[in-house]
Amino acid sequence: MTTEAIKILLVDDDDFLLDMYSVKFKEEGFMIDIASSGTDALDKLKKGAYDVILLDIVMPALDGFEVLTRIKKEHIADKSTIIILSNLGQKEDIERGLALGAQDYVIKAHFTPREVVEKVKQHLGKK
Repeated sequence: MTTEAIKILLVDDDDFLLDMYSVKFKEEGFMIDIASSGTDALDKLKKGAYDVILLDIVMPALDGFEVLTRIKKEHIADKSTIIILSNLGQKEDIERGLALGAQDYVIKAHFTPREVVEKVKQHLGKK
């Protein structure tokens, strides 16, 4: 599978991070769409399929855990690889995210954007 065919939804309420990660994924040839809130993410997921969802946890109104809960309950994005990309790094947060259906949990402060791209590629290679 070439990266041009891979659609990623990046969900984060931080414009700087949205821009930074978007640039990195586009440089690698991925198609990237962004959502700046949990509500926006759910709207986009209901309209189209994504291969990968990179999901922040701490967002106003609808946090990432609630987005995961709704994705599971409403069977949206059943075929998507969901990777939490958050600065919440407590063991309980990680366990909760994985229990709610995320395939991986990446702590932003521990990975460069390039390493996040590599992590996504690893997950795509498993499909």
